Amino acid sequence: QVQLVESGGGSVQAGGSLRLSCNASGRAISTYFMAWFRQAPGKEREFVAVINWSSGGTYYVDSVKGRFTISRDNANNTMYLQMNNLQPEDTAVYYCAATPLSLRLGTTEADFGSWGQGTQVTVSS
Repeated sequence: QVQLVESGGGSVQAGGSLRLSCNASGRAISTYFMAWFRQAPGKEREFVAVINWSSGGTYYVDSVKGRFTISRDNANNTMYLQMNNLQPEDTAVYYCAATPLSLRLGTTEADFGSWGQGTQVTVSS
């Protein structure tokens, strides 16, 4: 499995921006899908975005399209989530996750086997 460590969370006002980072180690990360999920208090963990580390292909949940950008830095084995125009409903613990490219890509928590510890994002109105 791959080990994942997130960083970059914090508190911002509505309309502000944050960039989350997820550093990966342990296995050949180029053979993985890597994703961001989030979990708000009292809610289930929700898919946000995913990137095919090999091809760079991306996919987003509709609620963040045009505001969030997922990207990767091959040299540093780091994935990013640039979040712009943040809104109070974006408040959650954000997790990075990974699953091998050899598996069917899904967007549920069960589809990913490796997880980071999470980082808190709080957006005030």
